[in-house]
Amino acid sequence: MKNLSLILSAFAILVMTSCSSNRYHTTRKQNLDFGQYKTYGWLPPVDSLSKDYFNNDIAKDNIMSTANQEIERRGLTYTKDNPDILFRYVAIVNNKSRMVYGSHHYGWGGPWGWYRPWGFYGMYSPSYPIGKERIRYGHIILEAIDRNAKSVVWQARGTHEVDNPEKAINGLPKLIEGIMKQYPLKIK
Repeated sequence: MKNLSLILSAFAILVMTSCSSNRYHTTRKQNLDFGQYKTYGWLPPVDSLSKDYFNNDIAKDNIMSTANQEIERRGLTYTKDNPDILFRYVAIVNNKSRMVYGSHHYGWGGPWGWYRPWGFYGMYSPSYPIGKERIRYGHIILEAIDRNAKSVVWQARGTHEVDNPEKAINGLPKLIEGIMKQYPLKIK
């Protein structure tokens, strides 16, 4: 019984931490040598439906400063004059809903007796939907555009749950670092 409760506790912790973590998705132009790009620049951010979460100076600075550090760690040099590759970002916050589940506990014992040091006698019923909750997800999309070909050659998206605007803005550097790990060039 102790082993089962330890396993269930570990599973619950794993589920809770996986729900709050960042997720990343990427796509790129195949068979392209990203080592050919030596300099980079920035295009203005794309207007988005960010509900003002990331449309402020602190959020923009968190995104740009972290992205610049990560790009330069991969050997590219910033320039305003004819860069080889251009980067831009899109910030989006959208609302979604998810099901909330509950279950009943059926047991015997109670406050006046039958306490067992190895556990409480009883069982849980299967979980069942009890309603929906609204949640917000923040997405930062980074794109790399080949300046000469005028086409997107790499795109990556980082997604995290947004339950607090300040926490979301302070978490942007970690999200950008995770997005840049998806870039085809590794850190030098």
